[in-house]
Formats: sequence, C-alpha cells, structure tokens
Amino acid sequence: MGSTEEETSSTTTKPISPYDAASPTEPLLFKPTATSTSTYPSPPIEESPQTDPSESDPTQFIQITFNYGPRPFKDLPFLFLFLASVLCTFAFGIFSIFHRNDNYSSVSTFTYDSNSTSCVQDTSFSSNPIWVFQSSFFSVSSSSLWTYVAWTLVITLVLSVPICFFLLLLLKHYTKQIVYGLLPFFVIVPVFFDVYWFVACTLSSSCSDAFPLVYRILVLVLVLLVVGVIVWVIVANWHRIELTVRIIAVSSDALSRNLGLFLVIPLLTVGLVVYSAPIVVFLVFSRFNGKIVAKESNGEYTCVWKQDSWVPAYFTLAILTMLWSLTTMVEAQAFVISGTIAQWYFSKDDEKPRRSIRRSLRNAFGPSSGTVCLSGLLICVVRVVRAAVDSAREDVPGIVNLVLRCCVDALMSAIDFLNKFTINFVAITGEAYCTSARMTYELLRRNLLSAVFVETISTRLLAGVIFVFSAVYAIVVCAILKGVSDLGDNAYIVAVLTWVLLIVVLAFFVHVLDNVIDTVYICYAIDRDRGEVYKQEVHDVCVHLPISRSSFPSRTLGV
Repeated sequence: MGSTEEETSSTTTKPISPYDAASPTEPLLFKPTATSTSTYPSPPIEESPQTDPSESDPTQFIQITFNYGPRPFKDLPFLFLFLASVLCTFAFGIFSIFHRNDNYSSVSTFTYDSNSTSCVQDTSFSSNPIWVFQSSFFSVSSSSLWTYVAWTLVITLVLSVPICFFLLLLLKHYTKQIVYGLLPFFVIVPVFFDVYWFVACTLSSSCSDAFPLVYRILVLVLVLLVVGVIVWVIVANWHRIELTVRIIAVSSDALSRNLGLFLVIPLLTVGLVVYSAPIVVFLVFSRFNGKIVAKESNGEYTCVWKQDSWVPAYFTLAILTMLWSLTTMVEAQAFVISGTIAQWYFSKDDEKPRRSIRRSLRNAFGPSSGTVCLSGLLICVVRVVRAAVDSAREDVPGIVNLVLRCCVDALMSAIDFLNKFTINFVAITGEAYCTSARMTYELLRRNLLSAVFVETISTRLLAGVIFVFSAVYAIVVCAILKGVSDLGDNAYIVAVLTWVLLIVVLAFFVHVLDNVIDTVYICYAIDRDRGEVYKQEVHDVCVHLPISRSSFPSRTLGV
C-alpha cells in the first residue's frame, strides 16, 4: 500500500481532492490506462473477454470540461424537422392571405336565390360596424381609467429594471437577511389580502350582493388552508433553508458577473414575439379561406360560411409550431445562460472570459441547434400530452381515468427528470442530447448527488420572495392612486394589473437565476468528479449538499 501511494503521488501533479474517499479520483467515464494503479486493493475477478476498441463507447474517453474548440453539429434531423414545420407554416400562411375570401365578414348580407340556387349578396344592406367599433373603442380609451392603467403599467415596466438589479444585489450580499426576513411575509401577505377582501366585500353592498356570505366564508377558509400548506412546507424544509440560502447567494454572485445576460435573454424573448406575430396573422387570415354556401334546414335554405378542408389542419400545424418554437426558445435561453456561466466557472479567478455570451449564442444557434430543437420538442410533447389528459378527464370513467393519469404522469415526470440538467450539460460539452442525458445521469450518480434538492427548495424560496416584493409594490401603487386620483374602487384594478406585470418580470428574473443555480450545480459535479476546484466559494457551499443514497456509483469507493 505504501509503495503504491508513493508511486501515485510522484506521477501526478494534481492537487489533493478535498473530498477524501467519497470523491472519485478519476473523471467520469474516463477509461483508465494500462499504467494506472488503484489505491485500494480489489478482490480478484475474472478477466472479461477483450473487446474491439472500435466497438467501445466513445464517451469513455471524454474529459468533461467546457468545450472551447469547434463543435460538430448534433441532432440535425430534429433541426431539419423544425425548419420544415416553420417553412410549411409560413408557406400556407402566405397562401391563406392571398387566397382569402373577403365575403367572410358579410355572411349575414347574403340570401338564398331560388332562381340561381345559390347565395347572392343583398346590395341594399348598408352598415359600418368597423366605424361603430372604432368609435366605441376610442370613447373607452379616452376614459381616465385607461389613462391611469397605461401610465401605471409603463412606469412599472420602467421601474422593473432597477428593481431586478436591486433584488440581485440584495440576494448577492444579504441573502440570509432577505430570505429569513421575508419568510413571515409568505404567510402575512396572503392572510392580509384574504381578511381585507372579506371585510371590504362585507361592507360593500354591491360586493355583498354579488357574493353571498356563504361564498365569502368559503373563499376565506380556502385561502387560509393554502396558507396552512405554505406553513407546512416551510416547517418541513426548515433544515434545508440555510444551505439553500448559501446556494442562492453563490448563484447570484455568478449572475452579477455576467450582467450581459439581462440584455441578451430579453432580446431573445422579443425575437420570439416578432417571429410569432406573423403566425398569429396567418391564423386569422386562414379563417377567411372558404365560401358561402346554401344549407337546407327543414325545407328552408340559409346561407352559411364553409371553411376549406385544409384550414383545420393548418390550425393544428401552426399552433403546434408555435408551441414548439416557444419551448425551443426557452431551451435556447437556458443553453445561453448555462454556456455563459460555465465559462465563468471554469476560468481562473483573476481572468474574465471574453465573448462568453457570443460564444454561447453561436453554439446554441449553430452546432447545438438540433439538440436545442430536440429538447424543446420533448418539453412540447410533455405539455401537449398533459393538457390532452387533463381535458379528457371527464370523458373517461373513474378507474380508467385514474390509471391513465397515473401512467401518463409517471412517463412525463421521467421525461422531465431526464431533461432536467441535460441542456446544461449540452451547453458545456456540445454533445448530442441522448449522450448528454446519459452522461449527466452518470455524473450525478457517480458523485452521489441529487437532481431534486437544489431545484425544489430554491425555486420555492425565490417564488415567495418575488411574491412579497410584487405585493408590496402593488400596495404602494394602490395607496398612491387612492391619494392622487378619483378612481375609487377602480384603483384596485390598476393595482392588480401592476402586480401581475411586476410578478411576470420578476418571474423572468427567477427563471434566469434558476438556470444559473442548475449550471453551477453541474459545474460543481464536474469539478468533484475530476478532483479539482475551480471556484472555492462554490465548493464551500455545495460540499454540504446531502448525499443521494437512491443510487450507488459505478465503482466501489474506499471505506
């Protein structure tokens, strides 16, 4: 044993791993060479038959680290399938515009002509519904309510930018104070709104007439039950909050060093909106493709609109393409975030990676575009299947519905788990989707790390923080409107709209921070697997993560 240890220490220059025997001394899926030795003796086993090196798994030779070099294109069939669906959507959409029937909006002006046995337009009909709509719209738009709504939303949208940066600064330097200080408000705020609404509705004659006392009590009790569940979740996970606070602080520091993501990610979202706008227009114009035909009912003929047979199929194609595009953009954003944070993680402390965001964008929409499309397709399928099962819940008998829902939920949960860290790993290594999914699973399993702990607790805490922040902002807005305007009860409507807008913006901020947390976690697992330490502050926190005992490493560890 002693000679073996001396030989090992003399032939390597790597620092000693801080994880003792619980950490593997060789990187994941790295094939040991003939000269490598083992520190711990192993029982004799029969030699397996020699295999052809060409038939061995190529991933066994991969050193897991960020791939700065040129990357080959992966999963190209799914990229071609996505481009084909987009091209078909736009081609048929353009066709629907030029092939539209302008008589769609004037079906009521057509009457059946028995002489020609067809529908003809009555020229005596004259009205201008568009002018009526426009006049009523502008009359509503000129009201003071819409003026206050517009200005309040614009001011909220402008203020949301410094609010996000302020929240990031607080989470970076004062994470513990913020989380523990806001934990009581996770309960106080919903209880306050619940009791306030109950009392205000009871005192208001119009509200009390619309909501009888029984319904008001039912809503009051229901909200209190939800608050009780929140309290139970906090108490059940109290021992994990301290560690999660430190993880959020480290991830906030990583995000603060890559502030360019706050410009790139919203621009990608704007690009998705611009890309989706023509598809919405195509869906509107596709309804104009058809003709007015005569329909017999009880011996009488009426003129009705009949769509072309291809319109329902185009609706299905366009909607699925939009859903696929949405999920693909979400995965592309996660790819860019992961690639940028990983470059920061694997750089030296005194060096700042150059053009990290540009490199991640080039990889996301270049060599790994097919993988991003495949990941987006899987998420889209999961969402569509779950929506279909939920919509068919009333059409299927009880026991059959229960069994079907259990099977579907199990399958969809497995796909979600498979996709959890895969896109983060793809952004780091550039591997194909299936290879990355398997290597990610092996990476976490080998190092006894869990794929659930970080996501569950951190997401709940951050959701509670943004809820309290947005609620306090809405209360301030409502108080200001009550003092400077004559909106009356309409001030509550404006406050609710500002609360919704701010919570959407802050939810986007949490989405970015969640992806940063996942990336830091994967980078730590790679570090642990290689026995290296790139970011000491991350290791100081993540080393306290609980060990996952649901699976065992592929190699026996020393005891």
